[in-house]
Amino acid sequence: MTNSNSLRKQFLDFFEKRGHKIVRSSSLIPTDPSVLFTTAGMQQFKPYFLGEKSPYGRDVASCQKCIRTSDIESVGDATHLTFFEMLGNFSFGGYFKKEAILYAWEFLTKELSLPEDPLWITYFKGERSIPQDSESKRIWREIGVPDTKIYGFSRKENFWGPTGIEGPCGPTTEIHFDLTKKPCQKGKDCIPNCECKRFVEVWNLVFNEYYQDPQKNLKPLTQKGVDTGMGLERLLAIVNQRTDLFETDLFWPIILEIEKETGKKYQGSKTSFRIIADHIKAGAFLIAEGIYPSKEERGYIVRRLLRRSQRFARQIGLSEAGLLKLVPKIIEIYKETYPELEKKLEEIMTVMQNEFEKFAKTIERGTKEFEKLAKLSKNIIEGEKAFYLYESFGFPLELIEEMAREKGIKVDKSGFFSAQKRHKEVSRKGAQRKFGGVGIEMLEAEADKEKVTKLHTATHLLHQALREVLGEGVRQMGSDISPERLRFDFSWPSKLSEEEIRKVEEIVNQKIKEDLPVTKKKMSFEEAQKIGALAFFKEKYPERVSVYFIGDFSKEICAGPHVERTGFLGKFKIIKEESAGAGIRRIKAKLE
Repeated sequence: MTNSNSLRKQFLDFFEKRGHKIVRSSSLIPTDPSVLFTTAGMQQFKPYFLGEKSPYGRDVASCQKCIRTSDIESVGDATHLTFFEMLGNFSFGGYFKKEAILYAWEFLTKELSLPEDPLWITYFKGERSIPQDSESKRIWREIGVPDTKIYGFSRKENFWGPTGIEGPCGPTTEIHFDLTKKPCQKGKDCIPNCECKRFVEVWNLVFNEYYQDPQKNLKPLTQKGVDTGMGLERLLAIVNQRTDLFETDLFWPIILEIEKETGKKYQGSKTSFRIIADHIKAGAFLIAEGIYPSKEERGYIVRRLLRRSQRFARQIGLSEAGLLKLVPKIIEIYKETYPELEKKLEEIMTVMQNEFEKFAKTIERGTKEFEKLAKLSKNIIEGEKAFYLYESFGFPLELIEEMAREKGIKVDKSGFFSAQKRHKEVSRKGAQRKFGGVGIEMLEAEADKEKVTKLHTATHLLHQALREVLGEGVRQMGSDISPERLRFDFSWPSKLSEEEIRKVEEIVNQKIKEDLPVTKKKMSFEEAQKIGALAFFKEKYPERVSVYFIGDFSKEICAGPHVERTGFLGKFKIIKEESAGAGIRRIKAKLE
């Protein structure tokens, strides 16, 4: 059987021999603030499709790790995943449709020796003001694909992009693989995109010809580009003549471990096995990048994945300890390609264990409460009651909906969001959070304003010192400053040792002693990210931001007040280090 490492290498070698620069996978956390995760290989190359000069040249190829949660409810079948790798070749104003199509056909039929007969083609047939992609259709015919295997589809199926609210986009032509060679009851109308799952999409070739603005208006791009994507997991299954993505080396060691821990066979509980394997893998990759379970944005997705896996694990008798044993199996699979995952093994295990323990305390009581509500409900669970499950037992809305579907009832989502909004409004009352919990403009005494300014500057030193001692997985999660002390929350899975606390204090005090200058520069948010300026990652930032530099030690996006030099701060002292929630630590400190 072909394994994943050799297939990944085969793809990249193929394009490297054809003049493409091989670019390493970017982070799962994109620089584009309008999207939560990296969902496609083209995201790290987005500026180059818009005319910015590429440092890699015009033609590149990559294998990009991706997270997509739009299909999370479909995970459990043989083909859907939340974490996957996207093989892709790209051209920024270089080659276009003919070369891209020829490359794809050559790689599949010559390099991989896949038979031509199961390969079917779709293209964009045109819609409204966007013309048909007749050029792609003509090229496929010239290659020798018969008309009986070339079909045109609308914008929904064969027009891609943009990622985020605006950006490059264009028509697509897709290569589909016929898994069964047998039509469903539709007969001759059983063609690619049929719901019977006879066909699986193998390779999507996107031809970026347009730019879509935030109002969804399209205008032609001055520089056309090629953006292709092919799921490694799907290709691996096809090459090995499997119809199940989970029966390859990217999943099978995880499946075998679940069998070992439960005494159950994959064939008898496929849905649960697949959900668990996929979700724990996705969770491991996200935690490795510093995304911890929480109620907000990315953290919410991690929590949802882990809790969903935990619920399905209990259904097949897999304990929380058994779930944790899957992590080393995942790292063994990927350590050659993503060595950073192995370095974060302890962190991943600790974060997951904390989350599992937290949810385990409420899952049984929450499930019993859900059962009561389901019995009392007449086809629908009221929004207020659904929010009660969320707030009291930590059940994500999607999990409540999933449990409700299993009983044939619905959840009042609009009522849920209304209850959530009311809860947030109540929580915000009396809290002034414009500046670290204390609005400096609210302070009357000049002495208090000076103390707050010093402590705020000290948080920048603390943030960077923590990253130097603990590593770059540290991210600011919140802060609260009064004239007496600062409170700084940050992502970290375990209690800091006395030695770690001592080192952090020493670094901060050394930088104070060095009397470093504190300077401010205005720049675009994108530029600030490129130079590595730290940001409070829950925040939504404007297009132009202020970046504060403390010598060469720290650079951070901020809008608060600062002293002119660190020598003004005095002596920094940590007075307490404690937990502030799952995967979040809290430091309280003062200046003496």
